Amino acid sequence: MEDFFKKIAEYTALSKEAESAWVKILRSRRFAKGDFQIRQGEIARTVAFVSKGLFSQYSLADDGSTFIKRFFSEGYFAASTTSLLSKSPSITSIEAIENTIAWEYDFWEFKNLTERYKDIAAFYITYMERHWILEKEPEEIGFRQNTAKDRYDDFVKKYPHLINRVKKHQIASYLGITPTQMSRIFFANK
Repeated sequence: MEDFFKKIAEYTALSKEAESAWVKILRSRRFAKGDFQIRQGEIARTVAFVSKGLFSQYSLADDGSTFIKRFFSEGYFAASTTSLLSKSPSITSIEAIENTIAWEYDFWEFKNLTERYKDIAAFYITYMERHWILEKEPEEIGFRQNTAKDRYDDFVKKYPHLINRVKKHQIASYLGITPTQMSRIFFANK
């Protein structure tokens, strides 16, 4: 649990009361490789903080192809955010692609804590601003404007810890390119 609150401290300082209240809704959960935090079509209820391991968030098209939206490794919060906020079926699945240990909490219990504790609300606002706005916009623009090689180079810079943990076809899916394009880029960079 120490790693969880160390991460929270990167965004805001919590009072002892707020931390104690949050501890009451946290539970440790283990996911074997191939287990799901949520499946496409289910309504999300929880957020999982990754202590050890790796998740992939993806959607499946009607033709069976996979579009990877995100990877969640140590220190990241994994959730189907749109499903949580809208209380509607998730358009993505979040699957453990390594054995994973997470601290999980019910999102709506957490939202209640944001109303009772200003410091937890401050964490939530700062987290959203940093990750859902400041990081997301340049990434979305880059995916539309940059070449496949540029997108790969950005991936390597932002996520060097994932290069040897994620399969090339998964990186290709994340980058929106074919496995053949991925192979060409990978071997050109060697």
